[in-house]
Amino acid sequence: MRIIIIGSGNTATVLGKAIIAAGHQVLQVAGRNRQAVDSLAVELGADSTTDLKKIRQDGELYIIAVADDAIAMVTSQIQLGDKMVVHTAGSVSKEVLKNCSSRYGVLWPIQSLRKEMRTIPEIPFLVDANNEENAEKLALFALSLKGPCMIGDDEKRLRLHLAAVMVSNFTNHLYALAEEYCTKEKISFDLLHPLVAHVAERIRENTPKKLQTGPALRHDQQTIHKHLQLLEAHPALREFYELFTKSIERMYL
Repeated sequence: MRIIIIGSGNTATVLGKAIIAAGHQVLQVAGRNRQAVDSLAVELGADSTTDLKKIRQDGELYIIAVADDAIAMVTSQIQLGDKMVVHTAGSVSKEVLKNCSSRYGVLWPIQSLRKEMRTIPEIPFLVDANNEENAEKLALFALSLKGPCMIGDDEKRLRLHLAAVMVSNFTNHLYALAEEYCTKEKISFDLLHPLVAHVAERIRENTPKKLQTGPALRHDQQTIHKHLQLLEAHPALREFYELFTKSIERMYL
């Protein structure tokens, strides 16, 4: 498939690499940052432009991979007739695209993507479109990128996006707080890496609720009290500790 990518950030970069690896062709990369656009275009073997009015018209699929709040601005500057155009956002309605093409949809990668990734991770996709035929075509394209895929409307995607924020962004914030704590206490956060990887891997085989461990599950008030004393000098982490402890205790009453 011949593809135009609008954007040059994390999502555009990783998706571009996945698209090439799957045997598709990226014809052009478009975006505002000349250096980033040119660099990604060279990597993908594509043309480049920073002028949305000069986007090529011979593409089969146009992927808008920009910040959520920039999607409407991009769509206001392009007219693609009946070419298939999608955005990659988890919380933006597909209807934002309806004025730039008669065929539009969403190709949302359910993955945390960073342009510096050395390898492309497994990328599940949730796709949607303005009609069933277009949705099925998008699903076939997503499957060609070697990740699982399902079709879901704006509401389902928004709900899944909320869950993704909790398991990714919120979890990573806890890692950051724990690393900060380890640094201040002069202990090695690196020793926790195998634990982090193991816990994440286990939920592939069982429901997280059945895998819960720790003092809150055991209602071990003596250990919880000791931990809270240690966290007197770390108020942000103490706040999370108390919140999660109470939540776990309520779940396993």
